[in-house]
Amino acid sequence: MIGAFFDIDGTLYRNSLMIEHFKKLIKYEVIDELIWHSHVKQTFEEWERRYGDFEDYLEELAEIYVKELKGVNKSHIEFIAHQVIKINGEKVYKYARDRIEWHKDQGHKVFFISGSPEFLVSKMAEKYGVTQFRGSEYVLDENDNFTGDIVKMWDSFNKQRALDQFVEKFEIDLENSYAYGDTTGDLSMLKMVGNPIAINPNRALYESIKADKNISDKVKIIIERKDMIYKVDSSVDILE
Repeated sequence: MIGAFFDIDGTLYRNSLMIEHFKKLIKYEVIDELIWHSHVKQTFEEWERRYGDFEDYLEELAEIYVKELKGVNKSHIEFIAHQVIKINGEKVYKYARDRIEWHKDQGHKVFFISGSPEFLVSKMAEKYGVTQFRGSEYVLDENDNFTGDIVKMWDSFNKQRALDQFVEKFEIDLENSYAYGDTTGDLSMLKMVGNPIAINPNRALYESIKADKNISDKVKIIIERKDMIYKVDSSVDILE
């Protein structure tokens, strides 16, 4: 059986589901808006002006996000998560969306493996009719309140472990399978399949691909901007 493994944030969805959920938590007054202004706004503005790094912004926001969700009941989280997918679920890259449909038409198994919270990933998976999914698990107590503990799914090690589980369960032929990602957290997935595709890769992933002769020749690099989709050779130099 052939599989197709998709990251979501930056690969399918054009932003971060967690960021959109964070914004909605502020809107519904689950998180105090002052948290944004006092802790995250400056890092966000540095990235928006392209002086800072998106990963720094995301990491800072994620730390506050997890802290602020502690004690919040699952029902509140689920309601707002539904709103996030309803509003943002179509804001995806055309290339990735078309590839999902192509894989389904071919009878391939399609999987989402994402660092976003599983309660968001599950709804995105339902929307796009994928086979199965994995996201970061936000642990609940006996009263369905978030404990503040998470089981991460945004690093390369845990994504590889999730992929291994899918491979065993569905008897996936990795040599003929596909993986799609945009950051170094997806690198293990890209290395494991015969058809790796980097969609709008960040600098760290691009440099990792370029430096690794075992994968540099077989990774397809796709750039989607405005209404154009480009295929880029891994030998292309990065401009400052």
